[in-house]
Amino acid sequence: MSDSETNMANALAALQERIGDSSPPTDWFEITQDRIQDFADVTLDQQWIHVDVDRANSGPFGTPIAHGHLTLSIMGHLPRTEPVPGQALEGQKLGINYGFDKVRFPSPVPVGAMIRTTSTLKRAEIKGGMIEIMNEVKVEVQGQDKPAVVAESLGRLVF
Repeated sequence: MSDSETNMANALAALQERIGDSSPPTDWFEITQDRIQDFADVTLDQQWIHVDVDRANSGPFGTPIAHGHLTLSIMGHLPRTEPVPGQALEGQKLGINYGFDKVRFPSPVPVGAMIRTTSTLKRAEIKGGMIEIMNEVKVEVQGQDKPAVVAESLGRLVF
């Protein structure tokens, strides 16, 4: 067995022991109107509930809200004090984003809101010569009961 195969087998065993483990929450991160506008400009999504502050203030949410895809896009990059389960394994050369099995947006993220994420390792298996991991990621909004995003994030680890 090559070193790469040994590292992958050891990593898979270690990951399978950690299924169900959750990361500590990330640091809080503020969603500003400038960030919302920048995202709208890049994605060409100028929906008024995101970018027209006056109209949004008298709209259904009482304030502008972040695009769901903005929250989804930044959730994996929020500042962490500890790694997500399944990252930084011995012999790992690379981790890639493989996609999502399921994504839901249960509640809006109002402008000025503070968000953070937690991640729970749900699955680890060999696929395509790599280890595929699935983490359930939740984006919490400070002061709200419902999460803003619940997503089953897939990553592939190369050894």
